[in-house]
Amino acid sequence: MKKILVIVPFPMSEENLQSRRDQLAAVDLDPSLEFVFKPVKAAPRNYISQADMVLADMGILEAGLDAEQEGFDAVCIDTMSDSGVAALRSVLSIPVIGPGRTAMLEAMSLGHRFSIVTMWQKWRHLYDKTIHDLGLSHALASVRSIDMTPDNQALLGGKEDDIFPLLEDAARKAIDEDRAEVIILGSTTMHQAHGYLSQRLDVPVINPGPLTYKRAEMMLGLGLSHSRAAYPQSPVSRDTMIKAMMNKASEFDH
Repeated sequence: MKKILVIVPFPMSEENLQSRRDQLAAVDLDPSLEFVFKPVKAAPRNYISQADMVLADMGILEAGLDAEQEGFDAVCIDTMSDSGVAALRSVLSIPVIGPGRTAMLEAMSLGHRFSIVTMWQKWRHLYDKTIHDLGLSHALASVRSIDMTPDNQALLGGKEDDIFPLLEDAARKAIDEDRAEVIILGSTTMHQAHGYLSQRLDVPVINPGPLTYKRAEMMLGLGLSHSRAAYPQSPVSRDTMIKAMMNKASEFDH
């Protein structure tokens, strides 16, 4: 049996962690794969500023440092920001997969133009960075936001009747007005809306979290991982320092 570590980018209770695990039900996976969900020790309140992004990278890096030693065969990052992906690729040989880049590249295989439908306009910088890195500005039809502050803990539970129709309206505008041919959910925290939207829209709707699980399954089946030429290892390990920093930071994350 192969084990895949899913790093959740916020500290959270077991109950809220289950809302993240529920993403597994959205996709058919090889039953021989075991997925283990692990929250970080410390994180920003949300991903708004550059300072937030540095802390997010550090928290996710620390959470995955020992993944290979602990017997995991791949790592998936549960945030569209792809925080920590590059850093973990530089210390691990096993595949490390982020949903932002994966979702956008998959969208390009399904159509010519995609739109991102998101909860919050303040997340726009997350998408802009990945789009710039991939050189996909020509393919981005729009980023449509319902501009509601997200709940990174409880996700959309109990708010479906209010939020799902707003997301549908935003997606329809992206299709009709912006000429989007594929819709990407702007956050793994929005995964509960995927079934609702995919049943009502006439274009593919990408659910980024479950997509990374299938990507991990594929990479393991093909024996592929990231290039060491692209992600070189540091000549001197700082694992002990990183762990000490996050252990201390966890005392302040209330």
